[in-house]
Amino acid sequence: MNEIKLNDILGLTTEEIQNSKIELNMKAGPEGESYLERWLSYDNYDKINGICSECGYWGWYGGKRNFQPKQWVFNFVRVTGNEWLFISAGEIVEVPMNSCAKVDVLNKYKPYFGRLIINLKKGNTFARYTFNLKKYLNECTVMKILPSLYDGEGFPGYDSVNLSFKQLKSIINYGKRDWIAALENQKAVYLITDKHNGKMYVGSATSDKGMLLQRWRSYIENGHGGNKELIAIVNNKGFEYIKTHFYYSILENYNLRVDDLIILERETWWKTILQTKQFGYNYN
Repeated sequence: MNEIKLNDILGLTTEEIQNSKIELNMKAGPEGESYLERWLSYDNYDKINGICSECGYWGWYGGKRNFQPKQWVFNFVRVTGNEWLFISAGEIVEVPMNSCAKVDVLNKYKPYFGRLIINLKKGNTFARYTFNLKKYLNECTVMKILPSLYDGEGFPGYDSVNLSFKQLKSIINYGKRDWIAALENQKAVYLITDKHNGKMYVGSATSDKGMLLQRWRSYIENGHGGNKELIAIVNNKGFEYIKTHFYYSILENYNLRVDDLIILERETWWKTILQTKQFGYNYN
């Protein structure tokens, strides 16, 4: 089967290629969040229209201007490895000093925003960067065009769950089916990790406290789920701190038939092993 090249989809002329840039965004700095994760946190309306303002069109890099007015920019974010998701395309209108460029979105490419995934070997040299499109265009091949907006990776199994706040919020708010089915009727002992300081919180999902999806939904709604130490973090550092630094994983999962007492005993065991009372966020 012949490869489908990116320009088979874009349909650019030689002149348009010469006047275009490609933006390949991975992470917001060496320790920052991934741009895919950032994009997933936006409303579907913004994704469909290519107007997720914090996901691209970076006007400056290292004190140098990335774009000039009238140039076209094709914006991609890394999914994984050599896979890149097409999230926007626009014509540069203005490049304010040390700010994102102002653009007019190229409407003819909207049907592909959030749906077109290409293969391109870029490497990890830069967390985000902009290149002349001609540098990479012939190397970009189409992997797939999704039937609907990309909504994140599929459920990986209970042992492999490790979600940032924004990833969890996206799963819950947009009802990703395989994740919802896996979490909604599950009892569990779970772990919340503050990636800023390494502190942890061990919690449980039971018939009395609520199933795992219900428990995690409460954290998305207010950041603390009613837990004393986490309430203090929200009050002292703000909800934004939780959104930026907290990750959610599963230590042990159980079906509905397992007695709540067993789960609570395992919760206590994990608190002891991880010493989350002494050094983490568990109050009791």
